[in-house]
Amino acid sequence: MTSILVTGTESSLGTRVAKRLTGECGFDVVSSAAQRAALETSTEADPAVHIDIAVHLSAGDHDTRARRRESVTKGASELIELAEKSGVHHLVLVSSAMVYGAWANNPLPLTEDAPLRPDLDFAFARQLASVEQMVDDWRTAEPGRTAAVLRPVVTMAADGTSSLARALAAGMGQRSGEDDPGAQFVQLDDLAAAVTLAAEKRLDGVFNVAADGWVAGDRVRALAGSAPRLKLPTRVAEVVARIRWRFQRGPIPPGLRSYTQWQWLVSNDRLKSQGWAPTVTNEQAYVEGTEAKWWTMITPKRKQEFSLAAMATLIFGSCAFAVALVRRARRRRAG
Repeated sequence: MTSILVTGTESSLGTRVAKRLTGECGFDVVSSAAQRAALETSTEADPAVHIDIAVHLSAGDHDTRARRRESVTKGASELIELAEKSGVHHLVLVSSAMVYGAWANNPLPLTEDAPLRPDLDFAFARQLASVEQMVDDWRTAEPGRTAAVLRPVVTMAADGTSSLARALAAGMGQRSGEDDPGAQFVQLDDLAAAVTLAAEKRLDGVFNVAADGWVAGDRVRALAGSAPRLKLPTRVAEVVARIRWRFQRGPIPPGLRSYTQWQWLVSNDRLKSQGWAPTVTNEQAYVEGTEAKWWTMITPKRKQEFSLAAMATLIFGSCAFAVALVRRARRRRAG
């Protein structure tokens, strides 16, 4: 049985990946902590487990890193050092499509050959770009090594949506600029399938991970249940957004704001050419990963029925109020 080292197995993505690797691929999943302990106690008579494949999920786990106040680059450095000692020849890294940056002049869609231009105000994206370089340096250091870098878009799931993903989704549903760029999402099970494929087939190179196509900005607002709002000039919208955040009324911190204002939509053709296929659409992933307002789930027919009922209630109430006023006036005259 082939042993495979996986970091971040305690996360929602990690549990899904570990289950697929053991069940579908027949791999023996080893945690980084267990491998470190084995290396420390290994002897010639009782050598440590040889690891041929390593999967680094922790780099893209923003919430855990933030909670522990750990640097993304530090965790990657430790993983690469462990891979060196364990004899790893293939490495899978889960990064993020945020490394492309969100810019008005981004091509539509972004392919894996696009330059990395993460927002300088968002340290997490900048660190992920550095980690990708570290992995590439490891790959080219010795012949025979391969590495797959996966760049997922906003990842959603009913039981695994991170605070970062929720913040981005919230911001995408509350735009108020002149132009509303589209948005992309990928369901967590589809990302786990991409990780499994990259490990099993030993994919080499960079691969975007996203559902097919994207969702228009106005459709994201509709899914979020946001009330229609006046579109503001971009500069005015930026000032309003900063004021809202300062008074804790905004959905996202300043470093993420550009990712809700400008497009960073990616192509998934390269990964699909390797046999991967998304099973959940952008809209389905968004709805599953967010607490959608109850009225966004109502069918158009039901909405019409509610509207007619509300109108009838309003008319009836107005008539009743008018009758009450007339009766009161009559009583006063009679008195």
